[in-house]
Amino acid sequence: MNTRVFSSLSAMMFLEFFVWGAWYVTVGNYMAEIGMSDAIYWAYTVGPIGAMISPFFLGMIADRFFPTEKVLGVLHIIGGIVIFAAPMAAGSPSTFILLLFLHMLCYMPTVGLANTLAFHNLTNQEKEFPAIRVFGTIGWIVAGVLVSYFLQADKTALPLQIAGVAGVALGFFSFTLPHTPPPAAGQKVSVREILGIDAYRQLKSKPFNIFIISSFLICIPLAAYYSYAPVFISAAGLENPAFSMSFGQMSEVVFMLLVPFFFARLGVKWMLFVGMLAWVLRYALFSIAAPAGIFWMIMGGIILHGICYDFFFVAGQIYVDKKSTSKIRGQAQGFLVFVTYGVGMLIGAQVTGWLFNAMVTGEGQDLMNHWQQYWAIPALFAGAVMLLFIMTFNDKSTDGEAAEAAVTESSES
Repeated sequence: MNTRVFSSLSAMMFLEFFVWGAWYVTVGNYMAEIGMSDAIYWAYTVGPIGAMISPFFLGMIADRFFPTEKVLGVLHIIGGIVIFAAPMAAGSPSTFILLLFLHMLCYMPTVGLANTLAFHNLTNQEKEFPAIRVFGTIGWIVAGVLVSYFLQADKTALPLQIAGVAGVALGFFSFTLPHTPPPAAGQKVSVREILGIDAYRQLKSKPFNIFIISSFLICIPLAAYYSYAPVFISAAGLENPAFSMSFGQMSEVVFMLLVPFFFARLGVKWMLFVGMLAWVLRYALFSIAAPAGIFWMIMGGIILHGICYDFFFVAGQIYVDKKSTSKIRGQAQGFLVFVTYGVGMLIGAQVTGWLFNAMVTGEGQDLMNHWQQYWAIPALFAGAVMLLFIMTFNDKSTDGEAAEAAVTESSES
């Protein structure tokens, strides 16, 4: 690949996830600091709503009428300005959440657009895309280390402002990216195609239905981690919560490299089971650690994020890729994202927010005891989903040697 193109695409991915990582982990602690604890779950509801709306924007507008790099530029500039201004509304929870919502409406489509632009300008997607995409994870890690460890800004407005500046910078930088014409110019598209409903009709079977239902259900307790783990870490007395959380992304990089090895030996059923089991263990560790703020248990729960994410979401994406034909592959992946990051996380944010507001009260030891009770609920829920999945899912086509073929086919597509 041309060195200039590689550098540009890598910088794009770095900044893409730097923007998100700069504020997403810290906003809960910031809201608690300024007296908006009751509204924290709304800050983590706007992302799933954005994830549900973005496919329509991408399919109906961005993919058909405008060059990708220009759409990226405009969305990031608008989104950057909005999130930079969000702290100015700190006195009004509704206005503050509205600004976060507007930011995520601009930001969420750019995740898919960044991938589209990268794939269009690569000559060997199998070998080149992972080397570029890893800069996104690095960008998230660097953002957490910067705002939390170096700037000690977990409870301040600074992360939102840094995200805003980085977003505007990425917006202007996007105009310099390789020209990428709209991939679906002149093509007709329907709502059913955008949502992946047509793809689901072709894929539906008992194993696939169980997989989709389990994926949806497991995303409900997942919302508790994203929304309230930083708040819990701060309450437990750990310094620099966002820095501590970045170890989860570090483990994600490591376990990503191990996915092909384990997939070929375990198959999709046991890969997904291990991923769900890691979620149960993570919440159980948080619950056990809460009363005494046991450091190693809390950090263990964070580091399990690599297994939680890679063994479940990445393995699930490979499973969907294996079950799909080339004609519906994109729609099928879009359907999975809509069900999990969209509907599942939306419901999860609301449910876990209601539980937090109802349960996590008081101060000192009383507060930590309530945290113990809080984390026990997603642990039990994730455990129930895990048992439902392992007892009902059976797809022979993804076991043994077929699993290895799935990894190979997915990487070649």
